[in-house]
Amino acid sequence: MPKQKTHKGMKKRFKLTASGKAKHRKAFRGHKLSHKSGKRRRQLRQDGVVTGAGARSILEGLRPCL
Repeated sequence: MPKQKTHKGMKKRFKLTASGKAKHRKAFRGHKLSHKSGKRRRQLRQDGVVTGAGARSILEGLRPCL
């Protein structure tokens, strides 16, 4: 039986919390920040948490490195 490999793209984009949830960096934070409000920029600094079926597939992709 071949070994299950970690999905390297997911490993670069997601980190796991202590309770096992997947954290990700929020979108729209890369550039063109001058026209976005301060409140919006502050909220984009915080990491988002993936929920639902997407979280399950991310955990499967990260499984071997856990």
